[in-house]
Amino acid sequence: MTSATPENSGITYASAGVDVEAGDRAVELMKGAIKATHNSNVLGGVGGFAGLYDASKFLSYKKPLLATSTDGVGTKVAIAQAMDIHDTIGQDLVGMVVDDIVVVGAEPLFMTDYIACGKVVPERIADIVRGIAEGCKIAGTALVGGETAEHPGLLGEHEYDVAGAATGIVEADGLLGPERVKNGDVIIGMAASGIHSNGYSLVRSVVAHAGWALDRHVPEFGRTLGEELLVPTRIYTADCLDLIRAFNVDGAINIHGFSHVTGGGLAANLARVLPQGLMATVERNSWALPSVFKVISELGSVPQPDLERTLNLGVGMVAIVDASVADAALSRLNARGMTSWVMGTVGSITDEAKGAGLDYVQGAKGVDGGAVLMRGAFAV
Repeated sequence: MTSATPENSGITYASAGVDVEAGDRAVELMKGAIKATHNSNVLGGVGGFAGLYDASKFLSYKKPLLATSTDGVGTKVAIAQAMDIHDTIGQDLVGMVVDDIVVVGAEPLFMTDYIACGKVVPERIADIVRGIAEGCKIAGTALVGGETAEHPGLLGEHEYDVAGAATGIVEADGLLGPERVKNGDVIIGMAASGIHSNGYSLVRSVVAHAGWALDRHVPEFGRTLGEELLVPTRIYTADCLDLIRAFNVDGAINIHGFSHVTGGGLAANLARVLPQGLMATVERNSWALPSVFKVISELGSVPQPDLERTLNLGVGMVAIVDASVADAALSRLNARGMTSWVMGTVGSITDEAKGAGLDYVQGAKGVDGGAVLMRGAFAV
């Protein structure tokens, strides 16, 4: 056995590829953005072993239910890494998590994040967390903790992945879902900001097959392909909660449910929030496909059924409301700057729908839900 020398001084954590000091610098760079999401319910500062949240407000609830969700952003991170732009992917993460919570009527209270990377570059990690913090501010959710892990040898030097989890609260008698939805309800669509954070394996495959570079200017987008693909996910939490607070009052429940349109597309996710025996009829001609979906479809000759099962096609969130408040709810959303429209209705399942083939979806994603009929062609 040889003794340690300057040339052979033994294996250290740093020589194994983990830079503890870089991690500390990243924390310093992100502290301000994290603190900006805190309110009086958040206890302690940044850097504790656990995030603390004052639950005293729960005492005012008759039967508080906690709602929780966790998610990531999939292969959209590959676009961010290729473009070396990292301050938007965090908003994608928040949207994927908090908007799965608000669909049951819950207010997302706090969130934590996890970043795994091949090498900690403090500025890059801080950019990611700033994006997460910005998303939390939009949603009104506190970012109370997180973790950055360096995985040399498992991830490349410039590779990373992100994940997050959030917790929300809803009064039991205000819980939304399939049990609330009834015959005659109106379906309101809320516009997506773009592809959001689902279906990027398909999108990246189409782009690679076509040989398009991310810095290619695309006239239909008015910007480069990469800039279009990195548009962050729209966050709907505040708009959904506003509808609930406006129309579910004094014991009346007029907002019956929401569907967050993520992996699986519009029909599959809408079917999850419908009761068995009822069907949502969605009129494709009630909205026009945004240009990014047209370009991807044509560039890859993607069959429409596959397109609809994979991408949101311009609809990021759906509200299912009582017909008596449909006009008022629609006006309220549009007044808030949320482009929205009536896209269909809820009714009984018909034999005609059952014969509609791929346009008809019954149940989805392991849920014994209702059915969805996508009817007609998209508006031009």
